Amino acid sequence: MKTLVFWLTTLVVFGVVNGMIAKKEATIRNGVTIYLPLETRDPRSLMQGDYMSLRYDLNGVAPNQRRGQFVVQLSPTRVAKVVRVDDGGPLKQGEYRLRFSKGAQGIRIATDSFFFQEGHAKDYANAKYGELKVALRGGSALVGLRNADLTDADPATKAGSKVEEAD
Repeated sequence: MKTLVFWLTTLVVFGVVNGMIAKKEATIRNGVTIYLPLETRDPRSLMQGDYMSLRYDLNGVAPNQRRGQFVVQLSPTRVAKVVRVDDGGPLKQGEYRLRFSKGAQGIRIATDSFFFQEGHAKDYANAKYGELKVALRGGSALVGLRNADLTDADPATKAGSKVEEAD
């Protein structure tokens, strides 16, 4: 009986974890690309190696609730500006929902840290935008960091990939 309970519990845990992974992969594959401005960042952790602690520019919009969604409006280059906390009403043309949670460390969108290879902190020091993929219901995934001119901050990208303007 104990063995059966163990294996059933293991299967449930693996099923839940794999479901979460599949959902995040679908967001990355099918989500809308947006560039959310970053505020100041901390580029080092002694315990975890090189990483950047991310804080997003929320354009002064401050939610009262612990969880919810912002409404962001995109520029022609897909730079997002937070315009309000979502009230459940219909979105205007060019607006998207972006899920957030609020905790002791502040507002969290997608993730609040970006890890990179040790010794590459200088390559990411000029990053001004978080590149996110956003699903229709507001879920998001951080997929990279971008410089002020929207070129890829990743040093593996030789000249940086420039973002094309949206149609």
